[in-house]
Amino acid sequence: MNIEKITEGQVVSPSLWGGREGLASIYIHIPFCKQACHYCDFHFSTSLKKKSQLVSMLCKELVLRKDELPAEEIQCIYFGGGTPSLLDAEELKQLFDTIYTHYRIAENPEITLEANPDDLTPGKVEMLAASKINRLSIGIQSFFEEDLKLMNRAHNAKEALESINLAKAYFDNISIDLIYGIPGMSAARWCENLAKALKLKVPHISSYALTVEPNTALHKFIEKGKIKPVDDAAAKEHFQILVSTLTANSFEHYEFSNFGKPGYFSQNNMAYWLGKPYLGIGPGAHSFDRETRKWNISNNPLYIKALEKGELPQEMERLSTADKFNEYIMTRLRTKYGVGIVEIARKFGDTYEKHFQKQVIPLQKEELIKEEDGVYHITEKGKFLSDGIAADLFYLEAE
Repeated sequence: MNIEKITEGQVVSPSLWGGREGLASIYIHIPFCKQACHYCDFHFSTSLKKKSQLVSMLCKELVLRKDELPAEEIQCIYFGGGTPSLLDAEELKQLFDTIYTHYRIAENPEITLEANPDDLTPGKVEMLAASKINRLSIGIQSFFEEDLKLMNRAHNAKEALESINLAKAYFDNISIDLIYGIPGMSAARWCENLAKALKLKVPHISSYALTVEPNTALHKFIEKGKIKPVDDAAAKEHFQILVSTLTANSFEHYEFSNFGKPGYFSQNNMAYWLGKPYLGIGPGAHSFDRETRKWNISNNPLYIKALEKGELPQEMERLSTADKFNEYIMTRLRTKYGVGIVEIARKFGDTYEKHFQKQVIPLQKEELIKEEDGVYHITEKGKFLSDGIAADLFYLEAE
Protein backbone atom coordinates (compact mmCIF):
# COMPACT_ATOMS: atom_id res chain seq x y z
CA MET A 1 0.00 0.00 0.00
CA ASN A 2 1.36 3.43 -0.91
CA ILE A 3 1.02 5.70 2.13
CA GLU A 4 0.30 8.71 -0.09
CA LYS A 5 -2.78 7.01 -1.50
CA ILE A 6 -4.43 6.20 1.82
CA THR A 7 -8.08 7.12 1.55
CA GLU A 8 -10.28 8.59 4.25
CA GLY A 9 -11.10 5.99 6.89
CA GLN A 10 -8.57 3.41 5.69
CA VAL A 11 -6.61 1.44 8.29
CA VAL A 12 -2.97 2.47 8.65
CA SER A 13 -0.62 -0.23 9.90
CA PRO A 14 2.09 0.63 12.44
CA SER A 15 4.80 -0.26 9.95
CA LEU A 16 3.54 2.46 7.63
CA TRP A 17 3.00 5.14 10.27
CA GLY A 18 6.00 4.13 12.38
CA GLY A 19 8.48 3.65 9.55
CA ARG A 20 7.73 6.70 7.44
CA GLU A 21 9.08 10.13 8.31
CA GLY A 22 7.32 13.24 7.05
CA LEU A 23 3.73 12.66 8.22
CA ALA A 24 2.19 14.78 10.94
CA SER A 25 -1.07 16.04 12.42
CA ILE A 26 -2.55 19.39 13.36
CA TYR A 27 -4.78 19.58 16.42
CA ILE A 28 -6.89 22.72 16.86
CA HIS A 29 -8.41 23.33 20.28
CA ILE A 30 -11.73 25.19 20.26
CA PRO A 31 -12.09 26.29 23.92
CA PHE A 32 -15.81 27.06 24.07
CA CYS A 33 -18.85 25.15 25.37
CA LYS A 34 -22.51 26.05 25.88
CA GLN A 35 -22.34 24.68 29.41
CA ALA A 36 -19.89 22.84 31.65
CA CYS A 37 -20.19 19.06 31.93
CA HIS A 38 -19.83 18.02 35.56
CA TYR A 39 -16.93 15.63 34.88
CA CYS A 40 -14.86 17.78 32.49
CA ASP A 41 -11.47 19.25 33.42
CA PHE A 42 -10.44 20.36 29.90
CA HIS A 43 -9.82 24.03 29.23
CA PHE A 44 -12.91 25.84 27.94
CA SER A 45 -15.11 28.89 28.44
CA THR A 46 -18.91 29.08 28.45
CA SER A 47 -18.75 32.69 27.23
CA LEU A 48 -18.74 32.84 23.43
CA LYS A 49 -18.11 36.59 23.23
CA LYS A 50 -14.51 36.22 22.08
CA LYS A 51 -15.09 33.28 19.72
CA SER A 52 -14.50 35.11 16.42
CA GLN A 53 -11.51 36.97 17.88
CA LEU A 54 -10.01 33.73 19.14
CA VAL A 55 -10.47 32.05 15.74
CA SER A 56 -8.46 34.90 14.21
CA MET A 57 -5.71 34.25 16.78
CA LEU A 58 -5.77 30.51 15.97
CA CYS A 59 -5.06 31.49 12.37
CA LYS A 60 -2.27 33.79 13.51
CA GLU A 61 -0.70 30.99 15.57
CA LEU A 62 -0.91 28.66 12.57
CA VAL A 63 1.01 31.21 10.48
CA LEU A 64 3.63 31.90 13.17
CA ARG A 65 4.31 28.17 13.60
CA LYS A 66 4.24 27.12 9.94
CA ASP A 67 7.98 26.32 9.91
CA GLU A 68 8.04 24.12 13.02
CA LEU A 69 7.51 20.94 11.02
CA PRO A 70 9.14 21.97 7.71
CA ALA A 71 9.59 18.47 6.28
CA GLU A 72 6.23 17.15 7.38
CA GLU A 73 3.18 16.45 5.27
CA ILE A 74 -0.05 16.88 7.22
CA GLN A 75 -2.03 13.63 7.17
CA CYS A 76 -4.64 14.52 9.81
CA ILE A 77 -6.40 17.66 11.02
CA TYR A 78 -8.44 17.37 14.20
CA PHE A 79 -10.80 19.95 15.69
CA GLY A 80 -11.15 19.17 19.41
CA GLY A 81 -12.35 21.01 22.45
CA GLY A 82 -14.36 22.28 24.02
CA THR A 83 -17.06 22.11 21.39
CA PRO A 84 -15.79 22.59 17.81
CA SER A 85 -19.32 22.18 16.45
CA LEU A 86 -19.93 25.73 17.73
CA LEU A 87 -17.84 27.02 14.80
CA ASP A 88 -19.81 28.56 11.94
CA ALA A 89 -19.10 28.18 8.21
CA GLU A 90 -17.04 31.37 7.94
CA GLU A 91 -14.87 30.46 10.95
CA LEU A 92 -14.17 27.00 9.53
CA LYS A 93 -13.33 28.52 6.14
CA GLN A 94 -10.96 30.97 7.78
CA LEU A 95 -9.11 28.14 9.52
CA PHE A 96 -8.98 25.89 6.45
CA ASP A 97 -7.80 28.72 4.20
CA THR A 98 -4.95 29.39 6.63
CA ILE A 99 -3.97 25.73 6.95
CA TYR A 100 -4.04 25.02 3.21
CA THR A 101 -2.10 28.20 2.44
CA HIS A 102 0.74 27.61 4.90
CA TYR A 103 1.04 23.82 5.27
CA ARG A 104 1.68 20.91 2.94
CA ILE A 105 -1.47 18.78 3.16
CA ALA A 106 -1.49 15.12 2.12
CA GLU A 107 -3.87 13.81 -0.48
CA ASN A 108 -7.14 12.71 1.18
CA PRO A 109 -6.28 13.74 4.76
CA GLU A 110 -8.48 12.63 7.63
CA ILE A 111 -10.20 15.78 8.95
CA THR A 112 -12.23 15.22 12.13
CA LEU A 113 -14.52 17.58 13.98
CA GLU A 114 -15.85 16.81 17.45
CA ALA A 115 -19.55 17.62 17.67
CA ASN A 116 -22.20 17.75 20.37
CA PRO A 117 -25.57 16.22 19.43
CA ASP A 118 -27.52 19.40 20.20
CA ASP A 119 -25.44 21.32 17.61
CA LEU A 120 -26.12 18.84 14.80
CA THR A 121 -29.21 20.37 13.27
CA PRO A 122 -29.97 19.55 9.60
CA GLY A 123 -28.48 22.89 8.56
CA LYS A 124 -25.31 22.44 10.63
CA VAL A 125 -24.70 18.90 9.34
CA GLU A 126 -25.19 20.05 5.75
CA MET A 127 -22.76 22.94 6.33
CA LEU A 128 -20.11 20.62 7.81
CA ALA A 129 -20.51 18.19 4.93
CA ALA A 130 -19.94 21.04 2.46
CA SER A 131 -16.64 21.90 4.21
CA LYS A 132 -13.41 19.87 4.19
CA ILE A 133 -14.57 17.89 7.27
CA ASN A 134 -14.79 14.19 6.37
CA ARG A 135 -15.13 12.59 9.82
CA LEU A 136 -17.41 13.42 12.75
CA SER A 137 -16.79 12.43 16.35
CA ILE A 138 -20.10 12.83 18.18
CA GLY A 139 -20.13 13.17 21.98
CA ILE A 140 -23.14 10.98 22.76
CA GLN A 141 -21.85 9.72 26.16
CA SER A 142 -25.18 7.96 26.89
CA PHE A 143 -28.55 7.34 25.27
CA PHE A 144 -30.29 7.64 28.65
CA GLU A 145 -31.74 10.84 30.09
CA GLU A 146 -30.72 10.12 33.70
CA ASP A 147 -27.05 9.70 32.73
CA LEU A 148 -27.01 12.85 30.62
CA LYS A 149 -28.58 14.90 33.44
CA LEU A 150 -26.10 13.55 36.00
CA MET A 151 -23.21 14.60 33.72
CA ASN A 152 -24.89 17.95 32.88
CA ARG A 153 -24.70 17.33 29.14
CA ALA A 154 -26.27 19.99 26.90
CA HIS A 155 -28.20 17.43 24.83
CA ASN A 156 -30.99 14.98 25.67
CA ALA A 157 -31.55 11.33 24.75
CA LYS A 158 -33.76 12.20 21.76
CA GLU A 159 -31.09 14.50 20.33
CA ALA A 160 -28.47 11.77 20.82
CA LEU A 161 -30.35 9.44 18.48
CA GLU A 162 -31.39 12.12 16.00
CA SER A 163 -27.87 13.54 15.64
CA ILE A 164 -26.44 10.22 14.49
CA ASN A 165 -29.19 9.59 11.96
CA LEU A 166 -28.73 13.13 10.60
CA ALA A 167 -24.96 12.69 10.37
CA LYS A 168 -25.26 9.35 8.55
CA ALA A 169 -27.12 11.05 5.70
CA TYR A 170 -23.95 13.05 4.89
CA PHE A 171 -20.99 11.26 6.51
CA ASP A 172 -19.72 7.71 6.18
CA ASN A 173 -16.90 8.05 8.73
CA ILE A 174 -18.58 8.62 12.11
CA SER A 175 -17.35 7.93 15.63
CA ILE A 176 -19.36 8.23 18.81
CA ASP A 177 -18.21 8.58 22.42
CA LEU A 178 -19.81 6.56 25.22
CA ILE A 179 -19.06 6.73 28.94
CA TYR A 180 -19.34 3.76 31.32
CA GLY A 181 -18.98 3.48 35.08
CA ILE A 182 -21.50 6.28 35.65
CA PRO A 183 -22.88 6.21 39.23
CA GLY A 184 -26.19 4.37 39.21
CA MET A 185 -25.61 2.80 35.78
CA SER A 186 -26.44 -0.91 35.94
CA ALA A 187 -24.84 -3.53 33.72
CA ALA A 188 -28.22 -3.94 32.01
CA ARG A 189 -28.42 -0.23 31.16
CA TRP A 190 -24.86 -0.29 29.84
CA CYS A 191 -25.76 -3.27 27.64
CA GLU A 192 -28.74 -1.32 26.34
CA ASN A 193 -26.50 1.66 25.56
CA LEU A 194 -24.28 -0.59 23.46
CA ALA A 195 -27.28 -2.20 21.78
CA LYS A 196 -28.55 1.23 20.71
CA ALA A 197 -25.11 2.13 19.33
CA LEU A 198 -24.90 -1.14 17.38
CA LYS A 199 -28.38 -0.65 15.94
CA LEU A 200 -27.26 2.74 14.56
CA LYS A 201 -24.42 1.01 12.67
CA VAL A 202 -21.68 3.57 13.35
CA PRO A 203 -18.24 2.28 12.29
CA HIS A 204 -16.22 3.58 15.25
CA ILE A 205 -16.86 3.81 18.99
CA SER A 206 -14.64 5.44 21.62
CA SER A 207 -15.59 4.51 25.17
CA TYR A 208 -14.17 5.77 28.44
CA ALA A 209 -14.67 5.09 32.14
CA LEU A 210 -16.08 8.08 34.00
CA THR A 211 -13.14 9.61 35.86
CA VAL A 212 -13.55 11.92 38.82
CA GLU A 213 -11.02 14.71 38.32
CA PRO A 214 -10.12 17.15 41.13
CA ASN A 215 -11.83 20.55 41.08
CA THR A 216 -14.69 19.38 38.86
CA ALA A 217 -18.35 19.72 39.81
CA LEU A 218 -18.63 15.91 39.88
CA HIS A 219 -15.82 15.70 42.46
CA LYS A 220 -17.56 18.28 44.66
CA PHE A 221 -20.96 16.57 44.38
CA ILE A 222 -19.47 13.22 45.40
CA GLU A 223 -17.64 14.82 48.35
CA LYS A 224 -20.92 16.38 49.52
CA GLY A 225 -22.82 13.09 49.09
CA LYS A 226 -25.11 14.44 46.36
CA ILE A 227 -23.90 11.79 43.88
CA LYS A 228 -22.73 8.27 44.65
CA PRO A 229 -18.98 7.62 44.23
CA VAL A 230 -17.79 5.90 41.07
CA ASP A 231 -17.75 2.13 41.62
CA ASP A 232 -14.49 0.71 40.22
CA ALA A 233 -15.85 -2.86 40.24
CA ALA A 234 -18.88 -1.77 38.19
CA ALA A 235 -16.63 0.14 35.76
CA LYS A 236 -14.49 -2.96 35.30
CA GLU A 237 -17.59 -5.07 34.62
CA HIS A 238 -18.82 -2.46 32.11
CA PHE A 239 -15.42 -2.53 30.36
CA GLN A 240 -15.55 -6.32 30.04
CA ILE A 241 -19.08 -6.08 28.61
CA LEU A 242 -17.87 -3.37 26.21
CA VAL A 243 -15.00 -5.46 24.85
CA SER A 244 -16.97 -8.69 24.50
CA THR A 245 -20.00 -7.00 22.93
CA LEU A 246 -18.15 -4.91 20.35
CA THR A 247 -15.63 -7.58 19.33
CA ALA A 248 -18.53 -10.01 18.87
CA ASN A 249 -20.01 -7.47 16.45
CA SER A 250 -16.95 -7.15 14.16
CA PHE A 251 -15.34 -4.19 15.88
CA GLU A 252 -11.58 -4.43 16.35
CA HIS A 253 -10.31 -3.39 19.78
CA TYR A 254 -7.27 -1.58 18.40
CA GLU A 255 -6.60 0.67 21.42
CA PHE A 256 -7.75 0.46 25.02
CA SER A 257 -10.64 2.93 24.58
CA ASN A 258 -11.20 2.62 20.83
CA PHE A 259 -13.07 0.15 18.64
CA GLY A 260 -13.27 0.35 14.87
CA LYS A 261 -14.76 -1.59 12.02
CA PRO A 262 -12.19 -2.60 9.37
CA GLY A 263 -11.20 0.54 7.49
CA TYR A 264 -12.33 2.98 10.19
CA PHE A 265 -9.55 3.29 12.75
CA SER A 266 -8.86 6.90 13.76
CA GLN A 267 -5.78 7.92 11.78
CA ASN A 268 -5.35 10.97 14.01
CA ASN A 269 -5.20 8.89 17.19
CA MET A 270 -3.03 6.27 15.53
CA ALA A 271 -0.51 9.01 14.79
CA TYR A 272 -0.36 9.92 18.50
CA TRP A 273 0.01 6.34 19.67
CA LEU A 274 2.70 5.57 17.10
CA GLY A 275 4.82 8.58 17.96
CA LYS A 276 4.21 10.86 14.97
CA PRO A 277 4.70 14.62 15.43
CA TYR A 278 1.73 16.92 15.89
CA LEU A 279 1.15 20.64 16.16
CA GLY A 280 -1.30 21.76 18.87
CA ILE A 281 -2.97 25.10 18.12
CA GLY A 282 -5.07 27.06 20.61
CA PRO A 283 -5.27 27.68 24.38
CA GLY A 284 -4.16 24.62 26.34
CA ALA A 285 -3.07 22.68 23.24
CA HIS A 286 0.05 20.48 23.33
CA SER A 287 2.57 19.85 20.55
CA PHE A 288 5.20 17.16 19.95
CA ASP A 289 8.04 17.09 17.39
CA ARG A 290 9.80 13.88 18.54
CA GLU A 291 12.40 15.86 20.53
CA THR A 292 10.38 18.44 22.47
CA ARG A 293 6.94 18.93 23.92
CA LYS A 294 5.25 22.33 23.98
CA TRP A 295 2.02 23.52 25.54
CA ASN A 296 0.06 26.74 25.21
CA ILE A 297 -1.29 28.77 28.09
CA SER A 298 -4.76 27.62 29.22
CA ASN A 299 -6.30 31.08 29.36
CA ASN A 300 -8.29 32.57 26.49
CA PRO A 301 -7.72 36.30 27.21
CA LEU A 302 -3.97 35.83 27.81
CA TYR A 303 -3.69 33.65 24.71
CA ILE A 304 -5.39 36.34 22.60
CA LYS A 305 -3.30 39.13 24.15
CA ALA A 306 -0.02 37.31 23.40
CA LEU A 307 -0.92 36.49 19.80
CA GLU A 308 -2.04 40.05 19.15
CA LYS A 309 1.54 41.07 19.99
CA GLY A 310 2.94 38.31 17.75
CA GLU A 311 4.08 36.22 20.70
CA LEU A 312 3.58 32.49 21.25
CA PRO A 313 2.17 31.92 24.78
CA GLN A 314 3.79 28.53 25.34
CA GLU A 315 6.24 26.57 27.43
CA MET A 316 8.58 23.83 26.25
CA GLU A 317 10.42 20.82 27.63
CA ARG A 318 13.13 18.84 25.87
CA LEU A 319 12.50 15.11 26.13
CA SER A 320 15.23 12.84 27.48
CA THR A 321 15.71 9.33 26.14
CA ALA A 322 13.96 8.04 29.26
CA ASP A 323 10.98 10.35 28.57
CA LYS A 324 10.73 9.03 25.02
CA PHE A 325 11.03 5.40 26.18
CA ASN A 326 8.36 5.83 28.86
CA GLU A 327 5.98 7.47 26.40
CA TYR A 328 6.60 4.67 23.89
CA ILE A 329 5.74 2.08 26.55
CA MET A 330 2.63 3.96 27.71
CA THR A 331 1.17 4.54 24.27
CA ARG A 332 2.08 1.28 22.54
CA LEU A 333 0.87 -0.97 25.36
CA ARG A 334 -2.56 0.62 24.94
CA THR A 335 -2.73 -0.55 21.32
CA LYS A 336 -3.15 -3.91 19.63
CA TYR A 337 0.36 -3.50 18.19
CA GLY A 338 2.16 -3.86 21.50
CA VAL A 339 5.80 -3.25 22.41
CA GLY A 340 8.52 -4.79 20.23
CA ILE A 341 11.83 -5.76 21.87
CA VAL A 342 13.70 -5.21 18.59
CA GLU A 343 12.11 -1.79 18.25
CA ILE A 344 13.18 -0.89 21.81
CA ALA A 345 16.78 -1.83 21.01
CA ARG A 346 16.70 0.12 17.73
CA LYS A 347 15.05 3.26 19.15
CA PHE A 348 16.57 3.43 22.63
CA GLY A 349 19.61 1.13 22.86
CA ASP A 350 20.84 -1.83 24.90
CA THR A 351 20.33 -0.22 28.34
CA TYR A 352 16.61 0.19 27.73
CA GLU A 353 16.25 -3.24 26.15
CA LYS A 354 17.81 -4.90 29.22
CA HIS A 355 15.71 -2.76 31.56
CA PHE A 356 12.51 -3.80 29.80
CA GLN A 357 13.41 -7.50 29.75
CA LYS A 358 14.09 -7.39 33.49
CA GLN A 359 10.98 -5.43 34.44
CA VAL A 360 8.58 -7.44 32.29
CA ILE A 361 9.34 -10.80 33.95
CA PRO A 362 7.10 -10.38 37.04
CA LEU A 363 4.29 -9.01 34.84
CA GLN A 364 4.49 -12.11 32.69
CA LYS A 365 4.42 -14.33 35.77
CA GLU A 366 1.25 -12.54 36.91
CA GLU A 367 -0.21 -13.12 33.42
CA LEU A 368 -0.64 -9.39 32.90
CA ILE A 369 1.62 -9.33 29.82
CA LYS A 370 2.19 -11.97 27.17
CA GLU A 371 4.91 -12.23 24.52
CA GLU A 372 4.72 -13.59 21.00
CA ASP A 373 7.55 -13.35 18.45
CA GLY A 374 9.28 -10.62 20.42
CA VAL A 375 6.19 -8.42 20.77
CA TYR A 376 4.63 -7.84 24.19
CA HIS A 377 0.90 -7.25 24.71
CA ILE A 378 -1.24 -6.67 27.75
CA THR A 379 -3.45 -9.70 28.42
CA GLU A 380 -7.22 -9.63 28.88
CA LYS A 381 -6.55 -9.93 32.63
CA GLY A 382 -4.32 -6.85 32.54
CA LYS A 383 -6.27 -4.57 30.22
CA PHE A 384 -8.10 -2.63 32.93
CA LEU A 385 -4.75 -2.11 34.70
CA SER A 386 -2.81 -0.86 31.67
CA ASP A 387 -1.61 2.46 33.14
CA GLY A 388 -0.22 0.77 36.25
CA ILE A 389 1.43 -1.95 34.16
CA ALA A 390 3.10 0.67 31.96
CA ALA A 391 4.37 2.50 35.06
CA ASP A 392 6.03 -0.72 36.27
CA LEU A 393 8.02 -0.75 33.02
CA PHE A 394 9.10 2.89 33.06
CA TYR A 395 12.78 3.75 33.13
CA LEU A 396 13.56 6.13 36.00
CA GLU A 397 16.46 8.51 35.43
CA ALA A 398 17.90 7.75 38.89
CA GLU A 399 18.34 4.06 38.05
